[in-house]
Amino acid sequence: MDRKEFLSQLGLTSAAVFMGACMAGCSKEGSSPAPTNVDFTINLSDPANSALGAAGGFVYKNNIIVARTQSNAYIAVSQACTHEGTTVQFQGANNRFFCPNHGATFSTTGAVTNGPATKALVSYNTQLTGTTLRIYS
Repeated sequence: MDRKEFLSQLGLTSAAVFMGACMAGCSKEGSSPAPTNVDFTINLSDPANSALGAAGGFVYKNNIIVARTQSNAYIAVSQACTHEGTTVQFQGANNRFFCPNHGATFSTTGAVTNGPATKALVSYNTQLTGTTLRIYS
């Protein structure tokens, strides 16, 4: 093998490795599936859930983030960002979900409001009865 042929093969190999890494990174979109068949309750009087006692507070349970909006409504969405699966946070002052990894933002219904995510978070129903908050599909 002469030098020109060697460098050509080296270039092709490098390109293949680079392309594989790029494709693996791109395939992460939606890699964390949202929970299905959801039906559980949260006892709001339990100290572990005290963050939900005030507007802007949130807790994680069963791969779902449950939050209390500024208007005191309870909302629930899948906790994994649809871009790369990072756990999202609720920003009560901005009334949105935020991914600290790449800056994606989502509305209170889970809709994408700023990328790089392109797929919405799955939204779940909530129902308050006394101090029991039900989260369900």
